[in-house]
Amino acid sequence: MLSYPASTVSTLDGQVNILQITDLHLSSPVPAVDDKTSSEVSVCQYHFEAIIKQALNKDIRCDLIMVTGDLVDKVKPAIYDHIFKVLHETGIPFACIAGNHDVTDEIGADLPFFQRELIARPADSRLLNRHIIETDYWQLLLLDSSITGKVEGEITATDMDWVCEQLDSCDKPALIALHHHLLPVDSDWIDSHMAKNVDTFWQRISAFEHLKVIINGHTHQEQMRQHEGVTVYSTPSTCYQFKPFEDDFAYDENARPGYRWLQLANNGKVASWVERLDT
Repeated sequence: MLSYPASTVSTLDGQVNILQITDLHLSSPVPAVDDKTSSEVSVCQYHFEAIIKQALNKDIRCDLIMVTGDLVDKVKPAIYDHIFKVLHETGIPFACIAGNHDVTDEIGADLPFFQRELIARPADSRLLNRHIIETDYWQLLLLDSSITGKVEGEITATDMDWVCEQLDSCDKPALIALHHHLLPVDSDWIDSHMAKNVDTFWQRISAFEHLKVIINGHTHQEQMRQHEGVTVYSTPSTCYQFKPFEDDFAYDENARPGYRWLQLANNGKVASWVERLDT
């Protein structure tokens, strides 16, 4: 049986192809969904399972699946059980980290955000923090940026110490994966919920030229930015999307669910692109 979490990935050609999915937002543990329905619960689950099927049927080898937070919309062990079952059945190594919805339940989702009640919840024990995945030519560092009972995230001093220790002890090209974004995406409402302590973080990691890539979720949109020599990728949700460059909350009704491929080459180069669900 496939062991979890993934800690090493080795390939014959040294290249590692990563499928990143994020912000699944499943709300109810229900049997496998074959057809999309009008229920948001079923839609999110349908999209998650359809994206897994579509991505793995593509003409590209998948060596690792990384799930970067907000696996659920309501913190219930049975929902994680279902998600992990789907991922285990792929037979591909995978790793999952927490997002804000994995440690916070929102009461009153139909109300304006400032009127909702945020309830702190413990993270599922299968969600990782300060986890290393070693490949032949890359080091992958996974962080939990969530704060229980909060929407915004945080890179703690302990997190920074750990990252710097790993980067200092290994000179392979490195990738960091976390949920919250570390650079503004130019939408005031979501940028108010990015990770705290990012200025200190960027100052500390600037010494490590072999840190090449950071990937995140949380923003429900596709963006790519360069900062301090690092390429930073934000990835669409497998469910619903936020309208980019909007200062007030807005859904992007025209954007389909998506996922990201990353190809980490054996020479330290990276190629990445987003694909969208076909139907």
